[in-house]
Amino acid sequence: MGRRTLLKGTNPSAFDKIYIALKEAIEMDWGMENRLSRLIQPDGRCFFLPVDHGYFLGPTRQLEKPEETIKPLLPYADGLFVTRGVLRSCVDPQEDTPIILRVSGGTSIIGGDLAHEAITTSIDEIIRLNVAAVGVSVFIGSEYEHETIMNLANLVNACEPYGIPVMAVNAVGKEMEKRDARYLSLCARICAEMGAKVVKTYWCKDFEKVTGGCPVPVVIAGGPKVNSEKEVFEFVHDGIQRGAIGLNLGRNVWQHPHPVAMMKSLHAIIHANADVEEAVDIFKSSVD
Repeated sequence: MGRRTLLKGTNPSAFDKIYIALKEAIEMDWGMENRLSRLIQPDGRCFFLPVDHGYFLGPTRQLEKPEETIKPLLPYADGLFVTRGVLRSCVDPQEDTPIILRVSGGTSIIGGDLAHEAITTSIDEIIRLNVAAVGVSVFIGSEYEHETIMNLANLVNACEPYGIPVMAVNAVGKEMEKRDARYLSLCARICAEMGAKVVKTYWCKDFEKVTGGCPVPVVIAGGPKVNSEKEVFEFVHDGIQRGAIGLNLGRNVWQHPHPVAMMKSLHAIIHANADVEEAVDIFKSSVD
């Protein structure tokens, strides 16, 4: 489309209005792509560090002082998933790690139902904080399924005009038995259909059924309860081999006795195609 200039003081024609709308849409698409490229690295992979757990868990173990937990881990993270409160109080504004802002909440671990969330953060606040993306939980199959799906849809409507990507978080509340491929593939697909640019979901057996049915990138949120770092490396490696583009893993990292070693090892699986044994070797060498 060639350059077209409107004369000052003239009323735009129908063509001019279409041209202006298309130009603005193209510019916003550039912004969307730019933000996603800050999070998803040139190799097509990503490693996000979530530290947003306090919004429903309070000062959980190893997040009592978030700034002390976050600082040594940031060099290995492609994005930090965090609430606005912790972002403002615990993250240096000079830090260049892209921010994914948690924008849903309103429940707690001692309340009636973790699924009863609402959007907590306005689009003005999202823009003011200059974040790379936003994240919202969706509770498929819960009593609040409709409300949380609409939270996602309304958030996409608010963010899309400003070129801000939305990450949908497939949440299961306290019902961990729901982590199977049939359920998680349903959740991921619904989130993509609502306009999420990235879907965060739990690892499960037959994970290719989840990634294969989701037309947008999938990142691994976590997996089964494990007793060793090797078991973490195993489900992460399996998920990457079965179509995930990356990882959004928190408690298995910062609650581990050696969180930096965990970050280094997982970073190698994501970005250096390390296998499980190579990741174990990196972990051991980082601890020694």
